[in-house]
Amino acid sequence: MSVLSGKKIVLGVSGGIAAYKTATLVRLFIKAGAHVQVIMTPASKDFVTPLTLSTLSKNPVHSSFYNEEDENAQWNNHVEIGLWADLMVIAPATANTMSKMVNGNCDNLLIATYLSAKCPIYFAPAMDLDMYKHPSTIASFNALRQFGNTIIPAESGELASGLSGEGRMAEPENIIAFLEADLESKLPLKGKKILITAGPTYEAIDPVRFIGNHSSGKMGFDIANCAASLGAEVILVSGPTHFKVKNDFINLIKVVSAQEMYDTCHQYYKDVDVAIAAAAVADYRPKVVADQKIKKSDTCFSIELEKTKDILASLGEIKKNQFLIGFALETENEIENAKLKIQKKNLDLIVLNSLQDEGAGFGKPTNKITFIDSNFTIEPMDLKSKEEVAQDIINKVIEHYHA
Repeated sequence: MSVLSGKKIVLGVSGGIAAYKTATLVRLFIKAGAHVQVIMTPASKDFVTPLTLSTLSKNPVHSSFYNEEDENAQWNNHVEIGLWADLMVIAPATANTMSKMVNGNCDNLLIATYLSAKCPIYFAPAMDLDMYKHPSTIASFNALRQFGNTIIPAESGELASGLSGEGRMAEPENIIAFLEADLESKLPLKGKKILITAGPTYEAIDPVRFIGNHSSGKMGFDIANCAASLGAEVILVSGPTHFKVKNDFINLIKVVSAQEMYDTCHQYYKDVDVAIAAAAVADYRPKVVADQKIKKSDTCFSIELEKTKDILASLGEIKKNQFLIGFALETENEIENAKLKIQKKNLDLIVLNSLQDEGAGFGKPTNKITFIDSNFTIEPMDLKSKEEVAQDIINKVIEHYHA
């Protein structure tokens, strides 16, 4: 899966012959899973049509602040477009457009959007050889870099003038490769390996029945997806759940019982940097599992239970440099019980859930948590979606490594 997958990209097209390449560029963005909005300068429409880029991007193409042919049309809000974007790519970036970017000469929608954008900006220069080497162009390159923009270097080859040399806009495939490499290098969890447990465990009574709980596994899967999107290599050990992974950097290992989850966690734990135990593991299992389905007979039926192995405590016992995060689901004396769990299981951080909080608990799209670290610093959080809670948890991992 490309790091561009799910990214919202504004593609700015300025007026140079290389604009014809943007059709292929848009197609590659869409193929990578990105969402694309195209903004064209008026001059760029002489080289590639808005209809072409609109068809490929599956979005309307904007080139002016409003539709002059429709007096009732709403204006194209450059601020809104700029804030929508996760990144902005200006390709081709002509000498004229780069000069306007440097000096804030805001005479078209593309420059207005550029000046409003809060996201990373990339620009791919395209011009003839002598223009590319001119001191004013070099000054524009330097100024744009100082502004925090990233240049996608031009390539050497045959130019529209018939000359051959530097100034040719990078090929669309190379622009994609450049963006992917640059974005991956800046991911905060790049190079980290994270073990995450998710879902319930099912403890067999007989071939048909089991002891389980209401955990859906959503919290663990959301944490895994968030971590992978930020560059981590994730090993997700999940009990029975209907959720699917959304990232190629997640290695999903399906288990059923607490013992299977225990064995799998210990298989991988020594090689990971972080372990997050989000699974709702059964505390007890039947001491004897029947080979055949138990027939309904007596009014009362008893099952002798034995404790399962405590996965989190066992990981805490052998912890070396791992950052170990546990979950606590409590119904009373929440803070004190969570603090005891931190000490008993040698945790670095605990994520406390209380069933007393409305909107929290199993089977809900939201969660309300409290962070407690090994120094007993307490940080209550607001009720949020589980995706947002996952981001908060991963932010704690990032803080640990970038403090």
